[in-house]
Amino acid sequence: MFGALRSLPSVPLGSGPTPVEELTRLRSVLGGGPRGGGPRLLVKRDDAIAFAFGGNKVRKMRLVAAQAREAGADTLITTGGVQSNHARVTAAAAAKLGLKCILVANGVAPEHPTANALLDRLLGADVRYVASREARAPAMDLAADDVRRAGGRPCVIPLGASTPLGAAAFVDAIAELSDQIDPPDVIVHSTSSGGTQAGLVAGCTLAGWPTRVVGISADESAAALEQDIRGILSGLGPLLGFDANRFERVRVEVDAAFAGPGYGIPTAASREAIELAARSEALFLDPTYTAKAMAALVAYVRRGAFSEKDTVLFWHTGGQVALFA
Repeated sequence: MFGALRSLPSVPLGSGPTPVEELTRLRSVLGGGPRGGGPRLLVKRDDAIAFAFGGNKVRKMRLVAAQAREAGADTLITTGGVQSNHARVTAAAAAKLGLKCILVANGVAPEHPTANALLDRLLGADVRYVASREARAPAMDLAADDVRRAGGRPCVIPLGASTPLGAAAFVDAIAELSDQIDPPDVIVHSTSSGGTQAGLVAGCTLAGWPTRVVGISADESAAALEQDIRGILSGLGPLLGFDANRFERVRVEVDAAFAGPGYGIPTAASREAIELAARSEALFLDPTYTAKAMAALVAYVRRGAFSEKDTVLFWHTGGQVALFA
């Protein structure tokens, strides 16, 4: 079922399986709900990817950067917030491959760059700032025009590399996971632009797993994210050699109840999740994405949403650099 993935070109950015670890102390701390016990808790450590401080975006960039290089691109162009993990990984991939990089960031240029913004500068990216999210796509098009006028060949990478090709990286991640553990009952992870969740859902489907994939929104409504994910899935089928309707009836489960007042704005629950993960497992979460996903997992366990027979895997998508913003 995963054979078509082998034909997709990739570049070796921090390649190799990421660990799966037991969260025994976190399970003990949480108590498992009103009746005690609670599910077996595991974590898939994409935060431990060695390249460019790791995270889920590295998996995507292995495929996306390879496609750009095969197309003869000399400049990678993408977008995100000032502290975007995707922007940092794109800039790192460009530096590693000897390409130029233009980043379109919505927000104000920091007087003293920290965290991802500092890394973007160290990596030599040309960062261009716009006032709003809506201004990002037009600014990327203008940047691409600038590159072409100068005789270059740009590759414009959508937000989060959340395309069918980017999602294919997480179909491959499920193939990787299948060599490590039996199918978990539930996968909980952070979702924002939808590519990671689309890949996990498709991967579980192709593997024949009954696993629920629960995406915890960092910002968007559940309805908007489900629409985005289904759009990515519709393009993923043909990319992998299946009919466009291959994933039409799969379950897409998004919980937006933990997003709080907006993107990148911590909540009381996400702050608690950061401390719980650090103090029980020495596991570092980021305030924008993984802390909100862990806050959801904590709430689910406390209210007894899972049984003692369940295995729940938290997919750590990285981003811990944001702790230093």
